[in-house]
Amino acid sequence: MATIIDGKQRAANLTGVVANAAAVLESEAGIRPGLAVVIVGNNPASHAYVNAKSRMAKQCGFNSMQYSLPEETTQDELESLVAKLNADPAVHGILVQLPLPGHLDAEPVTQLVRPEKDVDGLTVVNAGKVASGDLASGLVSCTPAGAMILLRDLHGADLSGLNAVVIGRSNLFGKPMGLLLLAANATVTMAHSRTKDLPSVCRQADILVAAVGRPFMVKKDWVKPGATIIDVGINRIDAPELGEGKTRLVGDVAYEECAERAGAITPVPGGVGPMTIAMLMANTVVAAYRSLGRPIPTF
Repeated sequence: MATIIDGKQRAANLTGVVANAAAVLESEAGIRPGLAVVIVGNNPASHAYVNAKSRMAKQCGFNSMQYSLPEETTQDELESLVAKLNADPAVHGILVQLPLPGHLDAEPVTQLVRPEKDVDGLTVVNAGKVASGDLASGLVSCTPAGAMILLRDLHGADLSGLNAVVIGRSNLFGKPMGLLLLAANATVTMAHSRTKDLPSVCRQADILVAAVGRPFMVKKDWVKPGATIIDVGINRIDAPELGEGKTRLVGDVAYEECAERAGAITPVPGGVGPMTIAMLMANTVVAAYRSLGRPIPTF
């Protein structure tokens, strides 16, 4: 049976380091890391995510700022707010919660955030630094960065000799994850919905990362014995066993059966998810330290 990778505990450890770094910054420089989170509209899931991020920021000792804008907010109004936050020296990190309402164009808003405050790691500048192997001066997208910490704990920082397969090629996760694995010296295959004979490709993986948004897609016979599985999928499915109208969260991996063959596996929930918010806090502290020209803490 596979080792269960406890993302909750690892995230708690990480946020403890972040809170300590924030306290040091405040005591020595009189500066509290400032995180501004912007949300537009009434999407319940987005509000739940934003509230969780704001609570965590306060727990870490940050100056947490939340801007909740109405559904009818215009593109100009949203971009004006981002520009204002860009110019505010008390704001070290800016996060615009996605998805935005349908009448708004997310891309120009995302790219408007100054790269040094882009704690989501989504600007072309930060994405380009990851692509070029410059992981020291930019901000890395939170979910792949969190997944890499879990892998580092298991396998060390150098993944030489290990084959990694990433299923999914999104700009948000799949592409940066592949590049981070490559930077750690893994041999990386980027797979996706059009990959020929996907199960046989996955069976070559010492590290198998699933990020496709299809519940239970990865089956036991896709998994190399002893492989490490990182399940990034978050899918809500009906759960009549919990009561009428109830749902539950599951990953892209058929967890129970794959855990019988894998060496280690992340659960959903409780695996990569908590690491995403923890890395958002870590990126904010890094941005605050850099703004003062101080050596950044290590996580």
